[in-house]
Amino acid sequence: MAAMTTPADHDARGQDDGPRALPLPRPLLNRRLAAFGTTIFAEMSALALKTGAINLGQGFPDTDGPEEVREAAVRALRDGRGNQYPPGPGVPELRTAIADHQQRRYGLSFDPDTEVLVTAGATEAIAASLLALLEPGDEVVALEPYYDSYAACIAMAGGTRVPVTLRPHQGRYVLDLDELRAAVTPRTRLILLNTPHNPTGTVLTREELAAVAALAVERDLLVITDEVYEHLVFDGEHIPLASFPGMRERTVTISSAGKTYSFTGWKVGWITASPALVTAVRSAKQFLTYVSAGPFQYAVAEALRLPEMYFTALRDDLRAKRDLLSAGLADAGFEVYRPAGTYFVTTDIRPLGETDGFAFCRALPERCGVVAVPNAVFYDHREQGAPFVRFAFCKQKDVLDEAVTRLRRLAP
Repeated sequence: MAAMTTPADHDARGQDDGPRALPLPRPLLNRRLAAFGTTIFAEMSALALKTGAINLGQGFPDTDGPEEVREAAVRALRDGRGNQYPPGPGVPELRTAIADHQQRRYGLSFDPDTEVLVTAGATEAIAASLLALLEPGDEVVALEPYYDSYAACIAMAGGTRVPVTLRPHQGRYVLDLDELRAAVTPRTRLILLNTPHNPTGTVLTREELAAVAALAVERDLLVITDEVYEHLVFDGEHIPLASFPGMRERTVTISSAGKTYSFTGWKVGWITASPALVTAVRSAKQFLTYVSAGPFQYAVAEALRLPEMYFTALRDDLRAKRDLLSAGLADAGFEVYRPAGTYFVTTDIRPLGETDGFAFCRALPERCGVVAVPNAVFYDHREQGAPFVRFAFCKQKDVLDEAVTRLRRLAP
């Protein structure tokens, strides 16, 4: 049977050019997200399951948090609180507890009705903030290496990433303030800041934060601060950027319950900001999850009011685990950057004769039964992070002891 033709298949003289090639199919995934693929955390956690290796890659604790907080969630379920849709901004009890926490800890006053918004974890808070505050083409200055969702969320919002690289110096990663200033252009809309910083473990100092604040005020920039590790500081102190002069009205402060209370699966996060910023972020958030984690919100409200001894014990426990894993990694031949905060430790694999973090991490489960994450996934310019590998220490002590024993097989 002859191929069907249309008038467009004929030239001006009426001659048939024959059947035309079909157009190539359009990719299903839009080009803004096509570069991201599956997260490294999913890949490495799957590798841990496949090989039976100890998973020090993905940052989740292997024990649950306080029993009284878990029981508060059970009580809320049984009492029928939060089993249906909670209020869009979050249940009043949690919003009040968040405002009280900010006042008690940092002297920052927020109205729980207009300046607090509950989200599905910090990741949604970041996504909703960027979707709400960016126009296509706006530039976002972010500290590199960065949590991988930052890049994806900036892309989804149509923004342009402008990385400022933290570099190792004298045992810690430091921010080059001149490089930060040079990264700001007339197209810059906001700075995306993370302190305590994942994956490097750096805690920005008062002087560094003051410089960021001064730059934001001078150039009239918004700032989104990811402060989910605020209670996991071992050296130095955590200082919210919103507490600096001129920053209260231009900062979206993000935190969550997952890291502090070891209930990462509950996905309860929040933002505190001025009424105008909260209204803007809520406008995007309402079309993402709308609401989530109803009964858990009541439990997190109680968690935020735990006595100071809980937070002290948490820091002391994680500090000891940091020191245990850091010493074991050094004994195995890694160069170790001991973190001032978070529950991750970054290492350099070059003393082991290795240079490719991806290849190293993919081979590590078979070599010694441990899973880690290559830091290169957290960089725009992956060569910058090629020799660095991240390990999580939010695990039980006996698990870390066994991991250290296995890692010592790598020692030259």
